[in-house]
Amino acid sequence: MTAPHSVLVIEDETSIASFVAAYLRNAGYVVTTAASAQAALVQLAGEMPALVILDLNLPDGDGVELCRRIRKTSDVPILMLTARDEDIDKIIGLEVGADDYLTKPFNPRELVARVKSILRRATSSRGLNGLVR
Repeated sequence: MTAPHSVLVIEDETSIASFVAAYLRNAGYVVTTAASAQAALVQLAGEMPALVILDLNLPDGDGVELCRRIRKTSDVPILMLTARDEDIDKIIGLEVGADDYLTKPFNPRELVARVKSILRRATSSRGLNGLVR
């Protein structure tokens, strides 16, 4: 039996963070939350989760910049979950390193399905890297 994947939810709105965390926990994930970019960086310095869910509007910085910072040191999968729904925001988010982009309001079952899909791809690609010579 493998250990459950860990997910870091970076979201400053407590109600959304707890809602997302509850759905992910019900799906079997270990979830931690951070309400700011600085808190997220502290958590990421301690232990890298299997996946990051990142809001773009944070009280102490922009999620796009935080995504860039994470990408400098890690290839952890990142799913952007944000109210920014303009095409340009989606394009920028994906170009700076997000693996997926979901806009609010969202269906929590779709969020869980996307998390499963991203982790399935991330796990299988890591496994393949060890096999390819």
